[in-house]
Amino acid sequence: MSKLKIYTKSILIPILIGIIIGILISGSMNYESLVKPPLAPPAFLFPIVWAILYTLMGISDGILTANSLKDAKTNFIYYLQLFVNALWPIAFFLLKWRFFAFLWIILLAVLIIWMIREFYKKNKLSAYLQIPYLLWTLFATYLNLGIWWLNR
Repeated sequence: MSKLKIYTKSILIPILIGIIIGILISGSMNYESLVKPPLAPPAFLFPIVWAILYTLMGISDGILTANSLKDAKTNFIYYLQLFVNALWPIAFFLLKWRFFAFLWIILLAVLIIWMIREFYKKNKLSAYLQIPYLLWTLFATYLNLGIWWLNR
């Protein structure tokens, strides 16, 4: 497979998952009506940030795939964290399980750290491209906890 096809597929997978989840939860989004902690960004910022993060995530995966650096372990952790990522908005917005979503996002952060560590062993750039994702997830963890606490 050509590198262009590899990168296109690698970028499209997380973006399409994000779009599908966005469609599933669109009728349940009540972010604007929630009491939010300090530093909470406006709702319009989230799709922009996630589009960037999913693109970086895909490029990172594409680097490993295009250079034949992926193995079963890196493939497993990449898709596991993507799965856990996809379920968080369902728990938080659709089901309104705010505290469960908080615990779930902690799991996601741990998986992202594990993924970065495993990617770093294969290709440093691939790992570094995941750092904004980790930072945003840690910020989202703060928001999740704050929203749960303030809206109990």
